[in-house]
Parts: sequence; C-alpha cells; structure tokens
Amino acid sequence: MATLSIGVVMGWTDKPEESFAKIREMGLNSCQLANWNAEIPDAEVARARTAAEAAGVTITLLWRGYSGRTVWNYIEGPATIGLVPPATRRMRTDELKRGVEVARMLGVPDVATHVGFLPMNPDDPDYMGCVDAVKEIAGYAGEHGIYFDFETGQETPMVLMRCFNDVGLPNLGINLDPANLLMYGNANPLDALDMFGRYVRGVHAKDGEYPTDGYKLGPEKPLGDGRVNFPALIPKLKSFGYAGSLTIEREISGPQQVVDIRRAIEVLTPLL
Repeated sequence: MATLSIGVVMGWTDKPEESFAKIREMGLNSCQLANWNAEIPDAEVARARTAAEAAGVTITLLWRGYSGRTVWNYIEGPATIGLVPPATRRMRTDELKRGVEVARMLGVPDVATHVGFLPMNPDDPDYMGCVDAVKEIAGYAGEHGIYFDFETGQETPMVLMRCFNDVGLPNLGINLDPANLLMYGNANPLDALDMFGRYVRGVHAKDGEYPTDGYKLGPEKPLGDGRVNFPALIPKLKSFGYAGSLTIEREISGPQQVVDIRRAIEVLTPLL
C-alpha cells in the first residue's frame, strides 16, 4: 500500500509567502487552500501560486466557500449552508464556478465545498435544485479537467451517493472530513468508507465527537482526543486506493492551534 503524506489547511491570505513558509517550518510540504472571497482578483491567485512554488508547497485542493449567511448548527444550517437554500443557490453556483477558474489558475486538480443539508426526500424541490446546481458546477469543472468534491458533513452518506448518481458526471469526488461525519451525527467514518471510499480524493485529518442534542454539533477535538479511529481509518483509506495527503484541520485560532497541529503531526506520522 502507498505511504500517505501529511499536509495542513491554510486560509487564503494577502501574505501567502509568509503562510507557505510557516507550512515548511512545520516540516510539511502540502496544503489545502481555503478561500471564501468570491471576488478574488487574478493577480492574487497568481501571487499565491508563485509563493507556493517558491516555498516548495503543493496545493492539493482548493476549498471554496461562498457568500451569504451560514450558520453551522442543525436549526439554521439547513436554510443557510451550501447549494440547498434556493435564495442563495444561483449566486453560490456562480461563485463555485469562479472557484473552478481559481483552481485552474493555481494548477490544482480539485475544488471542494460544503454542498449542504441535502434533503432525504428525492422529490423535494430543494434536492432537485441542488442536483441541477451540482451538474452545472461539475460540468464546468470537467471542462477544465477539475474534480468537484463534496466535503462530508451535513448530508448522510446514502443521500450523498444518491446525489452522485443523480448528477451522473464522472468528475465528482469527496473531501472526507471524518470528524464532520461524527459531529453532524451522520455516520461512523469507518462505516461510511464502505459506501463511498472509492470517491475519496482528499482527507481532513480532524477529530471530534458525536452530538448530544438536536441543536448543536458535536465538539471538535484535538486529533487523537476524539472518536475518529485514525489507526483503523488510514489503512482502510489505503484499501480503497487513496494515496494522497492527510490534511490537518484544527478549527480554532491562536497559539493553541499551532500546538494542536504539531501534536497531530506526531500522532499521524507513525500511521502513514
């Protein structure tokens, strides 16, 4: 089986040279680049690509956000996240297509996002509207040789697979966030791989716990302190042919984030 590598999620910044240098200081040479700016100029994209190449850092995936209100919980999340809400669907479809253009300029093969709380009912108009939006984005991405990836979280693995089937395009993939599957209460990541493991093109190395009520997500935890079983998850990923990066994501800020990222590197390294 292949030996995997370790990377880190990096937010878009107006000082990419410093950010890529920090990645190398941690002993890493890859990242997923996260961008929420819908109007990012071409010159900024070119600068980011130049900075990454100069630092020797490979951008494995562009994580693309979108405009409009997003609330990361069970109450307002279904009406605010991703391509499911009809009020923001057209705007976000266009913004994600722009993300495809940014990825092409960066030389990155994948664009990922949260598609949202896909309805269980296949006849729900918001489900069919979301399918049409994904077809448009993925079709546009395919014209540029780019994959469009769902980051796991709000949708159950079964509904995610049904959406892939209904879209019917060959360039759909998954950016697996095993902690999100737990934190949204939708699946054990090991079991979820049995349903969609062949589609995984990126992985967030993040840890968390199941939710304990119907209002708030389960808590994120430092890697190794949560319920994601990385010693079992990593060989199972390899069994499906995954040979990419385990991209550390720690969704806090400040000095503790760096401490937790370095600890995650220590935990993951013997498992590669």
